[in-house]
Amino acid sequence: MTLSAPVIDPLDALLAGADRRSLRVGLAVPSSGPMGLTGPAAMACALLAAEDANTCRSHADQPLDLVPIDAGRDPEDVAREVASLVAARAIDTLVGFHTSDVHRRLDAAVQGRLPYVFTPPHEGGKRSCGVVLLGEGPREQLRPVVERLVSRTRLRRWALVGNDYIWPRAVHAAAGALIHRAGGDVVLQRLVPFGAVPAEQLIQEMSRERVDAVLLSLVGRDLATFNRGFTRTPAGHRIVRVSGSLDETGLLEANGDSTGELYAAMHWFATDRQSEEFQDRYRQRWGPTAPTVSVYAQGCYEGVQLVSRLARAGALNPGAVTRAAAHLRPRRPRVRLARAEGLDLVALR
Repeated sequence: MTLSAPVIDPLDALLAGADRRSLRVGLAVPSSGPMGLTGPAAMACALLAAEDANTCRSHADQPLDLVPIDAGRDPEDVAREVASLVAARAIDTLVGFHTSDVHRRLDAAVQGRLPYVFTPPHEGGKRSCGVVLLGEGPREQLRPVVERLVSRTRLRRWALVGNDYIWPRAVHAAAGALIHRAGGDVVLQRLVPFGAVPAEQLIQEMSRERVDAVLLSLVGRDLATFNRGFTRTPAGHRIVRVSGSLDETGLLEANGDSTGELYAAMHWFATDRQSEEFQDRYRQRWGPTAPTVSVYAQGCYEGVQLVSRLARAGALNPGAVTRAAAHLRPRRPRVRLARAEGLDLVALR
């Protein structure tokens, strides 16, 4: 099937420079690194959004092109490539999900020169002009989760375990305050480097501290590695695990989970009734063997759709985009808990 949304190689876009005949969207998603396993579905969702935008555009609207950028590399390398594209006016806007250390470097690289839509949960704090955040900050994402687990199920002794970068640090700070306010205690905190998760050591420490629950802000393959190891221990059926970064792709990478003690805190799950229409369209377009779609990938669809609406409204410039996005951005459901049931995340009522 012919794509109605051209995909332009970053080097070709750089060499060609500005093209006023189309709207070029830099799609910064990881195709390598810890979160690279979500990249194929993110690209498929972004393409679906671009095709929808191009199908519905009027004669006066610019066609939308995608310029994929691997955001799974070292933050400096990603920022350098994006800065080159921006300087050459080879992209008109930037959309994507990636780790927050990459996000902060891209914010600095773009310097408010074009709109930048960051779609996943974020670490909070200030942003440059023209940056639009679609996801939730730590307190917004964690408050309903912590209140439900501490107050209703009386999980009192908590461990906080994450990768050592910006987002998990912000999560730990917010979680500690929320857990304490709800009547619990944080008895263990650990931040570990990417690709070096000492799962066995962490599990032993949790057992010694008599931990009831662990909040996991590990991401991508590190989260999957930890969960695979955890389910093979007695603690896997006793200690509750909850994560603000677990999606269906990460659950599949961990070979599923049937302990009944693994939870995700997100606003979108593939098993939700309201996601059925999107899932059907995704499978219709890409077939039954398409990459598993998850909240991160679906967020890329929302991000590309948003910049298309902003362009039609004549608001695709850094000065106007934040104000206009407040009216044009998608309405996301509230954050909920979902339990892992085999290879599915099933939202709790």
